[in-house]
Amino acid sequence: MLMRVKGRTAALVAACAGVCVPAAAAAPPQGIQTDAAFAASYAQRHVTSVAATTQRVSCYTPEVYYQGNLAPAQGYPDGGSTLCNGAATTGEDIGPYATQDVANPPLRAKDFSESDLHVDPTNARHLIGISKWIVNSEGYNHLTGFFESFDGGSSWPQQGHIPGYEGWTDNSDPVGAFDPWGNFYAVVFPYQFSYVPTGQHFFLSPDVNPSIARSGLAVAVRPHGAATATAWNTTRGGQLDLIERTPFEGKTTFDKQWLAIDTNRRSRHFGRVYVTWAVGNQDTDLRIYSSYADAHRDGTHTNWSHPRLVLPQAQRIGDNGSLPRVAPDGTIWLATSSFSDANDPFTMSLTSSRNGGQSWSRRRVIVRHNVDGYRNTTFRGAFGEAFFVGPRKVGRFYPLYAAYELGIEGETMLFIRGSFDGGKHWSRAIQVNDTSGVGDALQPNLVVAPNGTVAVAFYDRRLACPASDTAEATVAGLLFDPRAPQGRENYCINTAIQFYRPKLRPIGHNIRLSEHTWDPQLSSPRFDCICNPASFIGDYFGIDARGGFTYTASVETFNARGENPGYHQQQLVSKIRTP
Repeated sequence: MLMRVKGRTAALVAACAGVCVPAAAAAPPQGIQTDAAFAASYAQRHVTSVAATTQRVSCYTPEVYYQGNLAPAQGYPDGGSTLCNGAATTGEDIGPYATQDVANPPLRAKDFSESDLHVDPTNARHLIGISKWIVNSEGYNHLTGFFESFDGGSSWPQQGHIPGYEGWTDNSDPVGAFDPWGNFYAVVFPYQFSYVPTGQHFFLSPDVNPSIARSGLAVAVRPHGAATATAWNTTRGGQLDLIERTPFEGKTTFDKQWLAIDTNRRSRHFGRVYVTWAVGNQDTDLRIYSSYADAHRDGTHTNWSHPRLVLPQAQRIGDNGSLPRVAPDGTIWLATSSFSDANDPFTMSLTSSRNGGQSWSRRRVIVRHNVDGYRNTTFRGAFGEAFFVGPRKVGRFYPLYAAYELGIEGETMLFIRGSFDGGKHWSRAIQVNDTSGVGDALQPNLVVAPNGTVAVAFYDRRLACPASDTAEATVAGLLFDPRAPQGRENYCINTAIQFYRPKLRPIGHNIRLSEHTWDPQLSSPRFDCICNPASFIGDYFGIDARGGFTYTASVETFNARGENPGYHQQQLVSKIRTP
């Protein structure tokens, strides 16, 4: 979260070699569909959804108590910090905490953006999602929290912040995964910042809790069968389970971690937990590092290996946003995004390890794609890339899939490619979004179901915001948006999904996964400063598929049934049968 990708553009020192994207593309192979058909697809495809994070009230005591706020007329109907005052219903520890050096009051967690979601491989009705657990969106003050279901996503009785790392200002970039025995690993990225009088963030401030590292990378494990919000393993050998801390090899900053766990019983590295992240001092010297440990059935694990560089890179070119995935044969594949300060495209590239992360293959370029920002609103994104490995061979190889954003003629569109020969060659680009009119499609995420069906989930802006004086405008809270978006195109958001056969033949059209259209400007966290309108809905959102269903966990801000009167960012978990 600390790093900022300048202008959302990037480059890699590599020949185009047939991977550059043309300035225009053919229509999606499934054809286009009308806005009315897309809007109706939620009901027609029997999608169900629930605002998971509205089902409990969570509180915690932040290390830094920020009291700045914006008014309802500025798009923050319930802005600023709210004292807990005994409202918590999660059973979590609301403080004080051993890692803190202050005595602040407990606050309510009110906004929940940027998520990861996983289905337990030992029980398809057991799901855990994690996201940013925000107590003050204007100050971007948050920890990492979780929400857990035992009935296939209908209810989410266990929730709360992940304990152990409350001594830092923020915990960012939430990501998790189940091991083969149903223990859930979450990678925690704690870092410090303080606020200057304008509200600007002073990152890695030496003044906040000076006895601990300015940032680090750590793991918390929720053991299989955990029954309380506080049941997390956060220490190893009597110390916090830190993989590494800064400064590391002369670098002061970590960013954008991800993890993958080998759950394949035939693999030589069955149970191995791989964590990858970026290390650097600034955007253009970021490099991807990896570390691993071997998980045990009881929720413990071996020591973390010393972090090692995954890929070399040219000077003034940065790598970030790594996405590791494990194939059934134990090969770990990793995609990453490369960029410079120049006005050049992002470059998505690939490497792999066949010896459990001890060494990595030479970089292969997947695609270069230009993304030039989103229209009409102030929220940002990161790299606009997704990557996954199929669980069943297509021919002699496990298929690889890459989805990405692409700016074309003033709109952001989505494309997908597949490789069926181990990453040597990639299929032509296929357009994912099938709108008949205007509307950005953004933030793709990918999963491949056990039966081989490919799913691309994304945020879709084809449906205009609800018109004035309608019930849907009230549900969406548009009265609180000072930009008056009623009826505007390419502004409000829905979650959508597109399914494919393993060889990327589309299965029908895009499907709407959110029952109501929502406004991304409401309660939107100010990731840089309360004084800066640049805002945030997350850089990604969660998707997983198991047990015959595909699930997503995405942001929404609507108040459909009185469950979200403050129009906060909530986590909407949607469920659809996998074709």
